[in-house]
Formats: sequence, structure tokens, C-alpha cells
Amino acid sequence: MKQKIFFSLVLLASLTLVGCKTAQEIEAPQYDKPLPPGAYALRKITDPAMFPNLTFACYELKDLREGVHNSLSYLSKPSSKQFFPMADITHDRTVASLRAMAQLLDSGLFGKELDAAIRARFEFYQSVGCDDRGTVLYTGYYTPIFDGSLKPSEKYKYPLYKQPADLVKNDTGEILGQKLADGSVKPYPDRREIDQSGMLKGQEVAWLTDPFEVYIAHVQGSAILRMPDGKQVTLGYAATNGHEYNSVGSQMIKDGLVPSQGLSLKAMIDYFKAHPQQVDKYVYQNPRYVFFRTDSGNPRGCLNEPVIPMRSIATDKSIYPRASLAVVKTKLPRAIGGAVRKSAYTGFALDQDAGGAIRAPGRCDVYMGVGDTAGKMAGQVYEEGKLYYLFVKPGLMGPYLKK
Repeated sequence: MKQKIFFSLVLLASLTLVGCKTAQEIEAPQYDKPLPPGAYALRKITDPAMFPNLTFACYELKDLREGVHNSLSYLSKPSSKQFFPMADITHDRTVASLRAMAQLLDSGLFGKELDAAIRARFEFYQSVGCDDRGTVLYTGYYTPIFDGSLKPSEKYKYPLYKQPADLVKNDTGEILGQKLADGSVKPYPDRREIDQSGMLKGQEVAWLTDPFEVYIAHVQGSAILRMPDGKQVTLGYAATNGHEYNSVGSQMIKDGLVPSQGLSLKAMIDYFKAHPQQVDKYVYQNPRYVFFRTDSGNPRGCLNEPVIPMRSIATDKSIYPRASLAVVKTKLPRAIGGAVRKSAYTGFALDQDAGGAIRAPGRCDVYMGVGDTAGKMAGQVYEEGKLYYLFVKPGLMGPYLKK
């Protein structure tokens, strides 16, 4: 997750839905359509009648206070100030907004009373989406659990690598490339060259049993490894090679290997288990490569703070205000008993992560959790919806900024 650009279950990201359509014709939506020059991703809602209905969200508060704490932890770091302001969203206002929400949650307000308090204290902003009408495509991502080892063997022979010493970043974490012996910098090698050249031998952080599981770890940006002795080790995102993400799933659809309506992470895993000789052919079409580090505790997002299922979202951090309080409105799957069922959902979230394919205002990725059930849920998320952000009214900021 550290863009950490953290990675989405964007194995689904290039499917085509009917949406963002004109009255005259049905068009394939361009969810990754960039903002026009000088435009902002968020637009303040001036008519209270257009505010999202928070009734359900104000009754469903599990883990929200923890998520707010994690965002405040990030914003307490001096380095976080460099990413503000975004339009009228300043660093101080983001901090004040989270503290205001924390105070409301700590007061015990719930349901309708919490809804009323939020409406009295906060201004609402909406994402312009892919069409300037607020349409956002939601996908899901998760942290897989794989069998792994910290030592290679005949069984564990597919490596995950730590960040190489010759990878150069700027002060904001953007990948500049590979530093050469003469001090110059060139684009870092792509996935194929890294794997086939053996250039990172000796910089392995762990080994897996399956080459496509390596790729899944790269796409998701983190993994939990089950060691031969039963212990678990968390691997978190450290960096990428700086190349743009290219969807393997979309290429499989084009080649007729998986129907567009049947694309899921499980379908891809099943296909490559049955056709292991084709793994390289497809994964090398995605030049982006991810490097890992050993973490402790829960998986972390691009803010280097823990991500929480259903509370952490990944967006394009170049246009959305990081760590901010948001409201997700779409359809999401929930695990009920032994089944996974999708239904309408409106809930609070924190913008704490980013993803290789999560670009532009029309994309948002929801963190679904750890393990197989979370993976099943993540694989079902491909829905249009709306995305809102909440910021405390400027005139009410003062008390929340006092030390």
C-alpha cells in the first residue's frame, strides 16, 4: 500500500459498464478521464438538499474512530503539510475536521443526533467524478494470505524484493528512476527486465510458491505470508519501479480467456493454475513492479498508517486531500454468515491510500480486509457511485486547532 502507492484490486479496472451516458447514445465511460487544467476534484455543495443521506452511516460506526485517529496521526507529521492546500482545503482545516468528528464520536452521539450535528458543523464537498456529474467507479482491494518463506527452497522459489538501493525518489516519494554509477538517472527497468535479468538477486525479502501469487501481491501492494512454522509475516509496500500500471485482466478479456462478466480474481487464479506456462506472457504486459518491506501489525496504506476494512479508501493523491474524512455511496458486498452479498451502502471512510490504477476523480478503491473472504468481496466491487468529503465550517475551526 505505500504508493506506498498502494495497489488496488484493479484486476477489474478496465471492464466496461454502462454509465456516464448521454441521452443520445450509450458510451463506454472513461472513469480515468483526467481533470481539465486548473480544475479541482472536489466541488462544494451549496444546497443542503443535495447532501448525501447519512442515516445509515450514522448508525454504522464500527472502527470509524480508529480510522480518524490514524488520519490524525499522519497529519501530525510535518511532512504531511507539503500536500496542502488543495483549493480551500488547508492542512489546518483537515486536522480541525478530523478532530471535530472525533469529538462527536467520543460524545456518544449516534444515528439521527449524530447526523444533525454533522450537518450543523460541516460543509459537504462532492467529487466531480468522471463526467463532471459526480460519477465515480468503485473497485475493491485486499491483503491476501499466501504460503511463504524467508528462505528459498524447491517449494519456495518465487521472490518478492525489497526496495533496491539504486531506486531514486524525490521528496514527495515520486519515482525518478535508477541511479547509475556515473550519477545519472534513467527510467527503472520494467517487470520483464527485472525478472529475467536477475538484477535484484540478493535483495529478496521473501519467497512464495506460485508466480501468479507474486503478481497478486504486487497488485494489492501488501501480503501476509504464512511461514512453514505457522507464524505470519506482514509484507508492506515500499516502492514501485515507477512504470504505469497496465491491466492483465483486460488483456485476458481481449484474448477471450475470461468473459467480461466473469472476470474475478478467483477466475484469474484458477486460469493460471491450470495454465502456469502463460503466467509470464500476461504479467509481463504490466511493466509496473512493486518492492516490499517487512512490517509489523496490520497492513498500511500510502500514508504509512494502518488501513481498516470498509473505512480506508484509495484515491488519486495528486487531486484528493489525503487523510480526509469522506463518505462512500455505492453498492458494496458484505460477509453475512458464510455468504457474500452486495447491497446499497453509504458509509464514512478515510482517504488513506492510493493505487497504481487509481487515477483521476472518477476512481476510488475500498479496502476490504485480509484473507480469502476479503478477496472474494474485493473481486465483486465494480460499481458506480458518488464520493463526498466533509470539512468543518471555517468559522468553527478555532477550538479544534488549540493545542
